[in-house]
Amino acid sequence: QVELVESGGGSVQPGGTLRISCTTAGYPYNFNCMGWFRQAPGKEREGVAAIYSLIPSGESTYYADSVKGRFTISRDSSKNTLYLGMNALKPEDTAMYYCAAGRYVADRFLPAEYDTWGQGTQVTVSS
Repeated sequence: QVELVESGGGSVQPGGTLRISCTTAGYPYNFNCMGWFRQAPGKEREGVAAIYSLIPSGESTYYADSVKGRFTISRDSSKNTLYLGMNALKPEDTAMYYCAAGRYVADRFLPAEYDTWGQGTQVTVSS
């Protein structure tokens, strides 16, 4: 059983910076992809960023157009932690942010492709 636990959300002013984290607890399945999604009230869950593990080594990252150049997905394998660095935040970035992991992810921004989800952390951008 794998558990994902997000942390680091909060309130920030427009133009501000925030970094949220996702720690993996339990048996470390070999996920081929981990991603960040977000969901604002009344809207569908949308993919924000994804990171693939490459064979034999390396990583590949992908971003939604709405966050490209502002957000950075990264991870520290030694800490079993995934990060999402967010710069130049906008009010439209306000949402619940979820961490997700999948073993056989083909469509990186399709929620149904992911096996395991965290409980979410709230990010609010407001003046």
